Amino acid sequence: MCEKVIVVSVRSFQEDILRFEESLNELENLVDTAGGIVVTKIVQTLKNPHPATYVGKGKFEELKEAVEKYDVFTIVFDDELKPSQARYIGEALGKDVKILDRSGLILDIFAQRARTVAAKTQVELAQMEYMLPRLSGMWGHLSRQYGGSIGTRGPGETQLEIDRRAIRQKITSLKDKLKKIDMQRKVQRNARKNKFRVAILGYTNAGKSTLINKITNADAYVENRLFATLDPKTRIFRYRDGQTILFTDTVGFIQKLPHHLIESFRSTLAEAIEADLLLIVTDASHETVEDHIEIVNKEIERLGAKDKPNILVFNKIDKIDEFKTLNLQSNYPEAILISAQNCEGINDLLEAILLRYESYKKIIINA
Repeated sequence: MCEKVIVVSVRSFQEDILRFEESLNELENLVDTAGGIVVTKIVQTLKNPHPATYVGKGKFEELKEAVEKYDVFTIVFDDELKPSQARYIGEALGKDVKILDRSGLILDIFAQRARTVAAKTQVELAQMEYMLPRLSGMWGHLSRQYGGSIGTRGPGETQLEIDRRAIRQKITSLKDKLKKIDMQRKVQRNARKNKFRVAILGYTNAGKSTLINKITNADAYVENRLFATLDPKTRIFRYRDGQTILFTDTVGFIQKLPHHLIESFRSTLAEAIEADLLLIVTDASHETVEDHIEIVNKEIERLGAKDKPNILVFNKIDKIDEFKTLNLQSNYPEAILISAQNCEGINDLLEAILLRYESYKKIIINA
């Protein structure tokens, strides 16, 4: 049975309405990915979120009524809450309600989906750093007993009572562990140094795993949900001259991705930083596809890989009409349009990749 959730969001006067609605819809999809169901949304337009209650007085009363009406124990806010806000809201609601923000929800999903030692370590580090300033309030709900699991996965449920000093020691320990994992990965990357490496990046759920499966006949995990892939998956494409190209699928990006996660997953994303070519994959059928491109490009810049050679790939063109297809071709003449699901445009993409590969070989030979 799905856990009932109320989502709350504030739109600033300057924020584009389409981008705001996209963020809200994305938050609902995140709740679904975490195993919840949104029963109602509380939305308000303000100059700035209220410093104590996030929404204004009237909307906060509406939130209180909705909690009682729907018998809800989980509320998710679309922006990152200050620890004092989370504490005040929890006390003001007057019942055992879990108060989560977008960052906390994303961290919870990552904790749910982490499978390897590296991913679990990275997620735990991000959760610890997120938890540290919130010890006195936001995680207080973890000591209570009630139904539902959203927001209670990961270290929170077992680490509630440890003090800040112990958490800082744990953070140091996790960072040391990640350094060792990173060293192991560097050895693996060095072993592949003379191979042409292609990293597939993009917005979450843009079809990156489906694409790598089609190109390399691999079996990367595919699911129509956010953050289906956490760990980088490297697969081999065998070129006609017997040489190989390595394709690596990476974790997807999203709006307001917690900075703790980016920092923790830096060793995972090193696959992208050190690749010879980036494939930036986006969902052509999405209403705010341009925003997705902008978000991904910003994250690539944060990683220090903005100057890497890249190919922009519009996936899922089987879901768009001819007008939008022509519009994308006009606005992004260098991009390649494909449908990874039905293999449309895959050969065009491979030809573009192989052209880059030939240039790479000439550089290696002349070096």
